[in-house]
Amino acid sequence: MGFTLAVKGKDTEINLGEDIITSANIGVSTPNDSMAKSSSVAGTLFVTGKLTHNNMLDASDKETSKLLKWSLVTAQNADAYRDVTVQVNTADQNFRTIHFPNAFIIDYNERYSTSAGMGEFSLVLRQKADKFTDIQAE
Repeated sequence: MGFTLAVKGKDTEINLGEDIITSANIGVSTPNDSMAKSSSVAGTLFVTGKLTHNNMLDASDKETSKLLKWSLVTAQNADAYRDVTVQVNTADQNFRTIHFPNAFIIDYNERYSTSAGMGEFSLVLRQKADKFTDIQAE
C-alpha cells in the first residue's frame, strides 16, 4: 500500500509521493458528550513520512521543507488554508482519495535520527469548520 500527498496553496504546491509518505489516517469526530448527531464535527487527516537527505538537495527535501514553512503561516494569512488531497494506492490502483479543500495545519513535527535515512515528520491537518461538508472521499 502506498500514499501520496498533494497540497495546493495560493503561490505554492507540495507533492510528496509513495517514496516519502509512510502512513495516512482520516478521522471524523464529534464531542464525546454528544447525545445525538452533533453539528460540531471535525475532519482530521494524519500523515507521516520520511525525511531524506543526500549531498544534493533533492526534490523531496524541498517538498518537506515547504510543509514546515506552511506550518509557520499565521492564522491571519489566507494561505494558512490550502487544498489537500491524500491518495491511498494498493496494487498500483487508487483505493481511496480524500480531499480537504480548506485544510490548515494543527500540528507539524520533525524528528531527526541517526538511523537509516534522516528522520521522519508527522502532519495533522483539519478541514476548516464551516467547510466540513466540502470534504470528499472517493
